[in-house]
Amino acid sequence: MKFGVSIVGDIVRLMEAEAKAGEKAVTTAMRDAGTGLKTAWRAQITGSGLGARLARTIRSEQFPKGRTSLNAAALVWSKAPVIVGAHDTGPLIRSMNGFWLAIPTPAAGKSLRGGRITPGEWERRTGLRLRFVYRRTGPSLLVAEGRLNSKGRAVASRSKTGRGLTTVPIFLLVPQVRLPKRLDLARDAERVRDAVPGLIVANWVEVQLR
Repeated sequence: MKFGVSIVGDIVRLMEAEAKAGEKAVTTAMRDAGTGLKTAWRAQITGSGLGARLARTIRSEQFPKGRTSLNAAALVWSKAPVIVGAHDTGPLIRSMNGFWLAIPTPAAGKSLRGGRITPGEWERRTGLRLRFVYRRTGPSLLVAEGRLNSKGRAVASRSKTGRGLTTVPIFLLVPQVRLPKRLDLARDAERVRDAVPGLIVANWVEVQLR
């Protein structure tokens, strides 16, 4: 049995057109993969209660820029990698000086710079002194003698008789704390990676020469 093969059309033009179709398919697939991963990571962050602001730090970019390529690639990253990475890994956090981590209670309020307030900032802002209270069971405390205002924040007492004065826990002191793992970025990255071959095939348009 013999088989015959015949090529219809210009083989050079056909190969060039097929290469261009492949470049376009790969470039489009990588663009869609990068955008899809960015969207998935942002959804994870907001869905975990970490807020839209942190979610918007997730960005995507495509290479090469402005042209198609069989070697096209997409990069997805965060502009706040330390924060996002911490929520992705759930690390064990220890005090830098080897002593205590001060975790503010609701009575401490918020920092004027945003985020958690420190014992030093709290003393400067309120004019009150913190006192260390050691406890055998449970975290030790930094407390202050003051009163709670209508917002539940500890403030200095204006009463000359001491009315309303109480000992208020301002900070919990612990040697270390494990940040809960709230994200699983690898899960979405693997899903998008596995979908890339299908995206390339779906975007590869059949070449038709005239």
